[in-house]
Amino acid sequence: MTTRPRPAPSNDRNAPSQERAAYLVLGMHRSGTSAMASVLALAGAEMPEDLMPGDEHNAKGYFEPWKIAMLNGERLRAGQSAWDDPFSFPYQPLDAQAETDWIDRACDLLKSEYGRANFPLIKDPRVSVLMPLWRTALEQMGMPIRVVIPIRHPLEVAGSLTRRDRFPVEKSVLLWCSYMLASEVYSRGLPRAFVAYDSLLKDWRGAVSQIEAAHGKALPRLNDRASRAIDDFLTSDLRHNQSQLALDDLPLVGGLAAKLHSALMRAAGGDRLDDQAVEDARQELAEMQARFGMLVSPVTHALDAARTDLLHERQHRAHEQGQAKAQGRELVGVQAELAQIEASLNAVWAAR
Repeated sequence: MTTRPRPAPSNDRNAPSQERAAYLVLGMHRSGTSAMASVLALAGAEMPEDLMPGDEHNAKGYFEPWKIAMLNGERLRAGQSAWDDPFSFPYQPLDAQAETDWIDRACDLLKSEYGRANFPLIKDPRVSVLMPLWRTALEQMGMPIRVVIPIRHPLEVAGSLTRRDRFPVEKSVLLWCSYMLASEVYSRGLPRAFVAYDSLLKDWRGAVSQIEAAHGKALPRLNDRASRAIDDFLTSDLRHNQSQLALDDLPLVGGLAAKLHSALMRAAGGDRLDDQAVEDARQELAEMQARFGMLVSPVTHALDAARTDLLHERQHRAHEQGQAKAQGRELVGVQAELAQIEASLNAVWAAR
């Protein structure tokens, strides 16, 4: 592929920009969205302070706004779905008033989380399947949108989800199809770049040139210091779960995923997106939903609701335990003061 030339910035990269645009990283969980978000953040896109922390599955962090992730989980449950529902695409709107309320909540959260940021960076995979909500909210706020969609092989994503969530490979691959279809369909008409995850790790500068060319804009502050930070961040340990399987060997969902992955990778390589391949995949997923959706979606919704209730209960207990410990420390302090007062009084009486 011949990389198109990087557009010249309209002003000094180190000077404050008067432009505004929200950077949205769309795609499936475990598909390279965190690595992509890190590059954008180091290059000047702005993250909120309240980020989801790293863990044993992603030590360098998820780069996800925690409160936005929580709201997305609530919205999915309100629509009788969940983040791991393979049939969360297409988006299911609620009644008109409920949709308006959710859009208002999204706008309020964006304002509180990002303040007056010129280049807010929003990365939560759930945004992909809830894009109609977030696109409307950002448009109502007068915030232009620039989209980046990393493409990772679905079997590598499945390997990561098997390790983290113990999902069957077939479920993970079908989830990948749903999220990637949502990412493509709901970002149509917006400046967007498809970027292969492997290309990002091998040559992030080339990937950035690709993003800037697709957006028609330079990243806000990609200077020498940012470049060194990106070099340090994108280390080889981000490359996990190389699969030895082939999609064509995977029953039921392998063919669907193979066709969609091929179309998206060609787009990431600079070719025009094969709209017919995407439409065929969309139709095949719809047929699966008609046949199996009533058996799958209610279960994922119920499990997600149970997981959320359990999380809230654990947080409540941790809070109570923290309060109890604080009260215990306060009581120990009071007892120590009383003992000191008593000792002082005894000393006075002894002196008499």
